[in-house]
Amino acid sequence: MMKPNILYIHSHDTGRYIQPYGHAVATPNLQQLAEEGVLFRKNFCVQPTCSPSRAALLTGCYPHENGMTGLAHRGFALHDYGQHMVHTLRQAGYKSALAGVQHIAEPTADQAPWQVIGYDRWCGDDGQKGAIDFLSERHDQPFFLAVGFHETHRAFPSLAESPDDPRYCLPPAALPDTPETRADMTRYKASARILDQKIGAVLAALERSGQANNTLVICTTDHGIPFPQMKCNLTDHGIGVMLMMRGPGGFSGGKIVDEMTSHLDIFPTICEAVGLEKPAWLRGKSLVPLVKNEPSELHDMLFFEVSFHVAYEPMRAARTKRWKYIRRFGDRVTPVLANCDGSESKRMLLEHGWQGKPIEQEMLYDLRFDPNEGRNLAQDPLHVEVLHELRSGLERWMRETNDPLLAGAMPVPAGAKLDAPDCIKPSEEMGNAG
Repeated sequence: MMKPNILYIHSHDTGRYIQPYGHAVATPNLQQLAEEGVLFRKNFCVQPTCSPSRAALLTGCYPHENGMTGLAHRGFALHDYGQHMVHTLRQAGYKSALAGVQHIAEPTADQAPWQVIGYDRWCGDDGQKGAIDFLSERHDQPFFLAVGFHETHRAFPSLAESPDDPRYCLPPAALPDTPETRADMTRYKASARILDQKIGAVLAALERSGQANNTLVICTTDHGIPFPQMKCNLTDHGIGVMLMMRGPGGFSGGKIVDEMTSHLDIFPTICEAVGLEKPAWLRGKSLVPLVKNEPSELHDMLFFEVSFHVAYEPMRAARTKRWKYIRRFGDRVTPVLANCDGSESKRMLLEHGWQGKPIEQEMLYDLRFDPNEGRNLAQDPLHVEVLHELRSGLERWMRETNDPLLAGAMPVPAGAKLDAPDCIKPSEEMGNAG
């Protein structure tokens, strides 16, 4: 039998706010995918910003290692696009294709972004149409097809376009329940419905192709939803992301995995699924043993980072099953508001003094008793040992991965466009940058 095809479906800014994770967000096609495959309940991205998250998944190493510490359209890039998984898969006879969003490369003088990355084929900006057209063709070799959707990135559909009534909508747990946050979440739900319909159309095309049984479907998103204190933050509201996989090798049967997993685990999982030796730079572990119920725990500690989004905001974090440790670097004492997308929710918080609200430099949270990460225990004398354990673990990881933040403020690539930390909103929203 031919090696399994790989269908990598990815969205923008969806976090885990979809139906299979228990939220009142109607996504029936994603629900079906979860019921037919494997749902990873505690999967995390590595950096909760767009380009770094995707680059980490696709190279299998941390943003400060692969170079994508900021946004591609603002001048950041991979050190070596040869680390992208399409090059490893090509060694096993795979052809690669891209449909829709990619967000890790910009055009050069002589190459389009898909060529910079190393895809064999470009299927157009419309992810749904490009994927359906590709899947309707006959393929004589295994393929890796990446399908990227703009949804659920802002701007969301208007309230008039939403089938939901904001009076009966619950905002995310990180935000207060107000008319503004309810309206904002109602519009998010409308975007999620569109995303679900598009993914459903792609999965239906896969079924029609007759290749579904020999295709590993990977469906995820880059980071948390684009609301205040979520996207671009290292609480679970920002780093928690959906992950569903369906296909051969045990990824079937409606299984639920409660162990911590990471986007970094996807590349080594693919290597095991197709029988490839893992590249030396990979940081994650294969998920195959988890879906076969072999180990009880894949990771005892996971690590996360933020360096640049539209503005510089250096943070690092370590997470165990029970504890979360977050450390801010530099001398910033108030929120970097430019790194939060504009919204009804953001305006509401600004009206109540968010701009001057102090931020803490070192945070420790007990996720068993404080899942929303609202009570900082870093100064609590009862938790000195736990604080030391996670702080030491984070520092050890930074040394082992040669984190440039250890030497001080991180350098900005030549030509990169950044907003000042005191900007209230991203310059894109004011029409000043791409």
